[in-house]
Amino acid sequence: MCAMADSSFDVVSKLDRQEVDNALNQAAKEVANRFDFRNVDAGIKWSGESIEIQANTEERANAVLDVLKDKLVKRGISLKAIDPGEPKLSGKLYRLGVGLKEGIAQDDAKKISKIIRDEGPKGIKAQIQGDELRVSSKKKDDLQDVIALLKSKDLDVALQFVNYR
Repeated sequence: MCAMADSSFDVVSKLDRQEVDNALNQAAKEVANRFDFRNVDAGIKWSGESIEIQANTEERANAVLDVLKDKLVKRGISLKAIDPGEPKLSGKLYRLGVGLKEGIAQDDAKKISKIIRDEGPKGIKAQIQGDELRVSSKKKDDLQDVIALLKSKDLDVALQFVNYR
């Protein structure tokens, strides 16, 4: 009689770049066509690995950010995955950088594994592997409980659950 293999899944924080790109393109199109963004030099574009927003006032730059957030949410991307800065005056325009967050930082991974240990079902193992977390158990139902537990927590990280087996 062989021992049953543990079931497991990985907790990750990854962005679908294509969806972010689609959201950015939709936001750029809306900004270009909206009446309230006319003649305010409003724009949004990729700048290396981050997104850059510009406009002639702080309020307009924040309004463009709101358009981007709206498009990201509609494409199923958590707002926890973006890290918008403050609008800064650069020449005649305000520029606002929006960083993208991927991977689970060590302290967040430790926090998540502590939640699993303290509040999850007994017999669950959580191992930190680089910027992700492997959760394993003998019972598949326990894994479902852990996913529900983590979804109910208000963490600063956008989590996805992958490689469920």
